[in-house]
Amino acid sequence: MPTLAIVGAGPGMGLAIARTFGTRGHDVALLARTPEKLDGLVAELEKDGVTAAAFPADVLDRDSLTAALDAARARFGSIDVLEYSPAPHSPVPGFTTAAPSEVTVDNLQPQIEYTFYGAVAATRAVLPAMREAGAGTLLFTSGGGSIDPVPMFGNVNAAGGALRNWVINLHNELADTGIFAAHVAIATWIGENGPAGFPSATPEQIAPLYWELHEKRDRPEAVFTG
Repeated sequence: MPTLAIVGAGPGMGLAIARTFGTRGHDVALLARTPEKLDGLVAELEKDGVTAAAFPADVLDRDSLTAALDAARARFGSIDVLEYSPAPHSPVPGFTTAAPSEVTVDNLQPQIEYTFYGAVAATRAVLPAMREAGAGTLLFTSGGGSIDPVPMFGNVNAAGGALRNWVINLHNELADTGIFAAHVAIATWIGENGPAGFPSATPEQIAPLYWELHEKRDRPEAVFTG
């Protein structure tokens, strides 16, 4: 049975994507910082008949991230789909937002480490086995500002833009290898209580886009606008 690994799994998008793939025949490996939260997600998926397991890891600790993905592959036999979408719902040291003119190395570096370098580390952990198998899917998520930047998120958008550029280039490099890479930009508020006048969507409305990209493999990027 194929396996999906979600880096940055949480009760919103992560759980929705896990259900989308899990109810379509994938086992699910869940990676995030908090073991207790992961155990709760595993229990939720098991109610739906999805086989899932938790692998605690911190994307800012690349050794722990690599070790967790190695453990997931050992548990399930392979990682066929990687989905990278960490979101700092709880405080992350050094994380602030800054307008473009206020961006410094100090407030940009944590965003790059979290959004971009973590994605590179996760990819390097799974790509060799995908190359050997001649098949695989690599999906990466950031906010809509990675395409249409917003001044108040100057440093966050810069990191997302770097991720997007790298993913599209990775897709180009992997053409004809059987491995597909794509970037997803979510240009809506996820869930309730969003800013007035800003479009919103539920995780369940967004998650099918990931399955569509994986199944059709017809474009290296997609934007969800609601």
